[in-house]
Amino acid sequence: MASQTSGSSNASKTFTGLGNLIRLLPTGTVFFYQFLNPILTNNGSCSSTNKIFSSLLFALCGLSCFFSTFTDSYKDDQGNLHYGIATFKGFWPTSSDPSSTTSIDFSSYKLQLGDFIHAFLSLIVFCVLSLLDSNTVHCFYPSFESSQKALMMALPPVIGSVAATVFTTFPMKRRGIGYADKNSSSSSSSGQGQQNPAPKV
Repeated sequence: MASQTSGSSNASKTFTGLGNLIRLLPTGTVFFYQFLNPILTNNGSCSSTNKIFSSLLFALCGLSCFFSTFTDSYKDDQGNLHYGIATFKGFWPTSSDPSSTTSIDFSSYKLQLGDFIHAFLSLIVFCVLSLLDSNTVHCFYPSFESSQKALMMALPPVIGSVAATVFTTFPMKRRGIGYADKNSSSSSSSGQGQQNPAPKV
């Protein structure tokens, strides 16, 4: 009975850690990877071709997680949502209609130290999730699952705790491509209208 309770507790910690990690990544990229990975790895029964395509998927999704951190969005005076890339000077591109963005202070969208920390951390989080995926493990290093089972269970909660600490110190306020719209979620949860964009970090 005690062993079953311990096993359930470990599994719960693992899934909690995975859930915390996934929230730090662009949902579209995570869904794309989780959808294609079982197909490209042939559910873990890999050939050389499977390994090549799976590696390409891993590289592209990792690049997407890194790049998405530098994207952001804003709403113009008409309530239209615009996406772009944060730069050292502000935001690019802005709306094609300058008159619709006169109330937006694009200087608050400049790249800062926190953006690079978020990008690096997002890449690490994605690597942990994807490299510990059961299909990836069976495909590339099948002996790892049996020899390093404790590590596989402990790593996601540990990385999740570290990531949570870093994101508390450097809160992520950007809502770029692939991330949920903060204004929409805030409005639906509070029942209030749209909020003005907060200064970016």
